[in-house]
Amino acid sequence: MLEKINKPNDIHKIALADFPELAAEIRQFLIRSVSHTGGHLASNLGVVELTLALHNVLDLPQDKIIWDVGHQAYTHKILTGRKDGFANLRKEGGMSGFPKRKESDCDSFDAGHSSNSISAGLGYVRARDLQGQNYRVVSVIGDGSLTGGMAYEAMNNAAELKTNFIIVLNDNNMSISKNVGGISSYLSALRTAEAYTGMKMNTTKALKKIPKVGPAIVDTMRKTKSSIKQLIIPGMFFENMGITYLGPVDGHNMRQMMRLFNEAKRVEGPVLVHVLTEKGRGYTPACVHPDRFHGTGPFDIKTGKSLSEKKIPTYTDVFSETMAALGKEQKKLVGITAAMPDGTGLKKFGKLFPERLFDVGIAEEHAVSFAAGLALGGVTPVVAIYSSFLQRAVDQILHDVCMQNLHVVFAIDRAGLVGADGETHQGCFDLSYLTMMPNMTVMAPKNQWELEKMLEFAVCAAGPCAIRYPRGNAYQGLKEFNGPIQYGKSEVISRGSKTVILSVGSMTAVCEQVFHEMKDRGDDPTFVNVRFVKPLDTALLDELAKDHSLFVTVEENVKNGGFGEHVASYMEACHPNTRVLSLAIWNRFVEHGEVDSLRARVGLSPVEILSAIDNELSEENGYEEVK
Repeated sequence: MLEKINKPNDIHKIALADFPELAAEIRQFLIRSVSHTGGHLASNLGVVELTLALHNVLDLPQDKIIWDVGHQAYTHKILTGRKDGFANLRKEGGMSGFPKRKESDCDSFDAGHSSNSISAGLGYVRARDLQGQNYRVVSVIGDGSLTGGMAYEAMNNAAELKTNFIIVLNDNNMSISKNVGGISSYLSALRTAEAYTGMKMNTTKALKKIPKVGPAIVDTMRKTKSSIKQLIIPGMFFENMGITYLGPVDGHNMRQMMRLFNEAKRVEGPVLVHVLTEKGRGYTPACVHPDRFHGTGPFDIKTGKSLSEKKIPTYTDVFSETMAALGKEQKKLVGITAAMPDGTGLKKFGKLFPERLFDVGIAEEHAVSFAAGLALGGVTPVVAIYSSFLQRAVDQILHDVCMQNLHVVFAIDRAGLVGADGETHQGCFDLSYLTMMPNMTVMAPKNQWELEKMLEFAVCAAGPCAIRYPRGNAYQGLKEFNGPIQYGKSEVISRGSKTVILSVGSMTAVCEQVFHEMKDRGDDPTFVNVRFVKPLDTALLDELAKDHSLFVTVEENVKNGGFGEHVASYMEACHPNTRVLSLAIWNRFVEHGEVDSLRARVGLSPVEILSAIDNELSEENGYEEVK
């Protein structure tokens, strides 16, 4: 069956009787492909039938499907003629693991973050209606994404619509980790209830059998807000918001879904179709461990075990162990995660101190303001969020934490280039938006041991503190340089002359190679581990300016607003004769690929850094000769 799918809408040529076979083939294809390349598996296995049903009732690319987050769009990519691209999935120059408009006209919205699909879909609907066009718009959102407040802002706005807009709620009882909170409890009640449509029919029949008054009761109930739906499913949350509710429906029964989707197409206004799916369906290891197979590297299909050997602890592991140790000493220490206790390393802390770990769901804005309240209440909150996702809470960090100068610690995982997940997940902006904020302290560790010390320092410090560290194995080098953390002070690893290399966090391992290559060829550069991006160690800058003519800053952050610009600004004001070479990521988005390869592309590999230094020294020497 899969051989017959080579371009958009080829699914319309497949007989409905053959859909189960096609679904089985797609699952086997996904398991084989992702076992080689890595990627998001569990979420994609759960929506195979849902995607087939949607594609069968829609006409792409004229109709629009907006996938919330987008990590569940692999079947959509197959059905739109991109199955050959899975050989290079998430590899540099290959197919993205998320919807990308430049990849296909059938991808309606570039995705990667959650809770925004209803907003984007509503925008499409309004644009369609304004221009008198005629196409369907479907926003697919998971129950995990419904823990994000933006989804409710969009639903509130969508309630005013008088034209068709379909929202598909893909309900698998998971975000990345198990869902939490009120909406999860509400949806659980819907899941565990009998199919309300059947109950409605039985209730109606029973009432009509009551002599004389029965039919009148049914008519009255239909005309009031106390409808039969509301009697059977208390609250009817979505209907009370002005959105027609259809479901729940079995997300692996394609005929039922197609019937409900076709019914949804006839609704004049917003309509939500509630679809129940199983994350990881069709592959036992992914069903048993859906969180582990949310995003996975290459694995053995038979056992489900990872093919990569883990010998060195990751920065996340180091953070996890340090938090657990600090939790035993600091009774007022609490952890906050936005639906990612495992991914951020707070799972162990939560097992040891369950009453002190707060999972707020996919709600980064709330997480930060919640932390502000905790700080005011007298405890020490550590907010652990990936760099890319922390961007969603910039306003709350600025106004709720920094403006009040509250002691909140931000543990920023996946800072810098993260690789295969691409533009939406690269953590390249945190230094820029955090260093602009008054009262904020920003640190970056060079290795495993420095992360431990920085976290200990931040927990006992005052005011807002942020520690940013990269994805992957913690650097094991430079262990001998392990002095105490002093507020605002950098660490001079080697004192030389003429050229100084100022390295920020994750780039210290790279800069160490550059330093040794320069030493081997007879140069004598000074090598500095910055430690504190904010505040600047101006005392050290002043001292080094006495016998260094070139300052080289190296950071895994965009150049605009980064550490290099802060150093350049200071040197221009206080030491105008000193040249500053700022090496950072281009001021544009970085696509997916291996981290080392991406570093080379943006000029942050050892070879590229050394070449840039040589070019600068050559220009400086030429300038001196002319002078």
